Amino acid sequence: MGWVIMFALVAIVGAALWKSRHLPRAAFEPIAAALLLGLAGYALQGSPGLPSHRVTPPDDTSKANETEIEIRNEMGEQRFGSGPSWLMAADGAMRAGSPMAAVTYIKSGLKQNPNDPDLWVGLGNALVVHNGGMVSPAATYAFQKAAQIAPEHPGPPFFMGLALAQSGQFAQARAIWTELLKRAPADAPWKADLEQRLAQLPS
Repeated sequence: MGWVIMFALVAIVGAALWKSRHLPRAAFEPIAAALLLGLAGYALQGSPGLPSHRVTPPDDTSKANETEIEIRNEMGEQRFGSGPSWLMAADGAMRAGSPMAAVTYIKSGLKQNPNDPDLWVGLGNALVVHNGGMVSPAATYAFQKAAQIAPEHPGPPFFMGLALAQSGQFAQARAIWTELLKRAPADAPWKADLEQRLAQLPS
């Protein structure tokens, strides 16, 4: 099929040149040379014999992961005040693929609730998604700030470890998650998920 398309293009260009016979000979030579060069390049580097196949688009890293939102809600400490409202707005933006809007919402919430650890965790998550899954210094600061405000809060180490794992820093993620698992309550709803993620980390 590839060769058919290539020869069809050559024929179209050739017909157009034939209709333009009034052009000087010097104008035809570079065009003909370019066509021949293109055919030669396709013959050497193309793969016209390979069957066609559907290309699967990569995962959209700009959108929120529903499982991670659920885990964050399970770990959340603040159930009252305006903090949860800002997080809900940010989650909506994340689901819509607008992590920068989520960052803006959470920053607005932090102006009203500067000591809300859940907002700081949410900010770290939004910054990681906005940065294509990589841990930026700003995201690291957000997680550390949440841990400073609420040292026993499982959210900061869990999501910091998750961000590190997603960026390929498996040893650091394993160290953080192992320590979190040691102090996890036996009935914590997120414990089984954490154990599974730890087991799936590459060695």
